[in-house]
Amino acid sequence: MKQGKLLIIDDHPDVLLAAKLLLKQHFEIVDTDKNPENLVSLMRRQTYDVFLLDMNFTKDVSSGVEGFYWLDKILDHDPQAVVVLITAFGDVEMAVRAIKAGAMDFVLKPWSNDKLVETLQKGLAIRQSRREVEKLQNNKQVSKQIQGQFGEMLGVSPAMQAVFETLRKVAYTDANVLILGENGTGKQLVAQAIHQYSQRAGEAFVGVDLGAVSQTLFESELFGHLKGAFTDAKEDRAGRFEAADGGTLFLDEIGNIPLPLQSKLLTVLQGRQITRVGANRSRPVDIRLVCATNMPLYEMINKGEFRQDLLYRVNTIEIKIPPLRERPEDIELLANHYLKIYCQRYRRTIRGFSPQALLRLQKYDFPGNVRELQHAIERAVILSETEVLEPQSLFLTGNQAMNNTDKNHESVSVDSYNLEELEKAMIRKILKKHDGNISKAADELGLTRASLYRRLEKHGL
Repeated sequence: MKQGKLLIIDDHPDVLLAAKLLLKQHFEIVDTDKNPENLVSLMRRQTYDVFLLDMNFTKDVSSGVEGFYWLDKILDHDPQAVVVLITAFGDVEMAVRAIKAGAMDFVLKPWSNDKLVETLQKGLAIRQSRREVEKLQNNKQVSKQIQGQFGEMLGVSPAMQAVFETLRKVAYTDANVLILGENGTGKQLVAQAIHQYSQRAGEAFVGVDLGAVSQTLFESELFGHLKGAFTDAKEDRAGRFEAADGGTLFLDEIGNIPLPLQSKLLTVLQGRQITRVGANRSRPVDIRLVCATNMPLYEMINKGEFRQDLLYRVNTIEIKIPPLRERPEDIELLANHYLKIYCQRYRRTIRGFSPQALLRLQKYDFPGNVRELQHAIERAVILSETEVLEPQSLFLTGNQAMNNTDKNHESVSVDSYNLEELEKAMIRKILKKHDGNISKAADELGLTRASLYRRLEKHGL
């Protein structure tokens, strides 16, 4: 099977013809040109694997100066280029100079066909090897960056390491990606990471929460509309697909799309053509598609609630983000990360967590996942009056938070796990803590004064 792209530069047409007839049997593409002045423009139009470059042109019959000049030009444009020099006026000294200057090899005219093919195929192998090394280096760098710069994406657990590995592999491709995970696990951060380390990073990242788009505005929001297409269409407007043209389109909560609209989305994704509402002509769009959902799409397919062909269109690669309860070894890392962030933001000096506080975090199941942990740490930094966070500083709303507290600290006492009883007990405790001060109690509970008053009335407090 023929592979590789070869460019031959020589000012003798007969040489070019003979070389092309021989080498097109072994290379996928063989281009020729008799004028070295065209080198740079040719390299801008095509990426060549190997160059076969004459050393002497009409200005200079035998010294090879021109050859070295054009060799430098090639390597300036592409430092990884593989160049084989060819001349009828060579000697050992010139061959040594050529290798030192960056050429891979040196071939004398008239050449041996077998020797020339062998030399150029060796050059192709070197080029492919260089690309592999460069790709590995880039992937390692991307992996380090992805693992080090994305907040909730921090993790030392095997589950998160698997996510990072998939990100490293998929980021540079244009494959459609479906991100699965519960609310609060960081699906949007994963989508942004994919975009940031893709070849489209310099273009737009456009996100749309499909769960928040009404059925009546779905087509207008995604595909755009023309002025007068409907009552409130007072001007032409591009949709999210057009806004993301050349970049990445992130469709969050794709599982919430009703069946009739799923077919319209599928048509656009298949043809990569959108038609604005009220228009007769379609427009091409070039997007990298990333979708996310917390819905069980495979179960929904079995129930007839989600199209199987749409799933196959969006899930070339699936990335499943594990919930925080399945990676408890990441909790302390994340907690310290957010502690540092919010201490800087709110200009607080808090040295860390007590062992009892860390134990409380470890035993809590975090139904709100990383987002809940983040908010709990932020609230603790704002409200705590100590240099070390204790269990009572961590406002966690789930059942475990109220029953796993260390025995040495006050806990909420309830007779059942009824949510209304739990809420009532928590409000009573916080009011007691602040001597009935509604404003302080509302702040600690994360409520407005009006919301707290409504709950007091509801619970008869």
